[in-house]
Amino acid sequence: MVNDPSLAKGARKVKRRGVTGVKTLTYRVTYTNGKATDRKLLSEVVTRKPVARVIAIGTKRKRQCDPNYSGACVPITSDVDCAGGSGNGPGYVQGPVRVVGSDIYDLDRDGDGIACDS
Repeated sequence: MVNDPSLAKGARKVKRRGVTGVKTLTYRVTYTNGKATDRKLLSEVVTRKPVARVIAIGTKRKRQCDPNYSGACVPITSDVDCAGGSGNGPGYVQGPVRVVGSDIYDLDRDGDGIACDS
């Protein structure tokens, strides 16, 4: 199993199907009165190598959006700024975004209920 950050957390996907190997055994068998009385292994050849199955396990976290805003996902982080503005993040949002609760990141500078609209 391998971690895959492109899959949702906990999701599983077969990345490579496994294949059972094949080994060919050659014996010399001695018969006495029609019955096998001796058996000797002459050769052992891997006809097809086995291939291990690889399963990817998702590690991507679902993005959490602040419920105080709608119209775009405002990430929940220490600070969010309007994309393309002069803020230093670490989170950014592309507006316009409607303020439906408290404007905790002070994105609606003109107080009209629409953030990142300039």
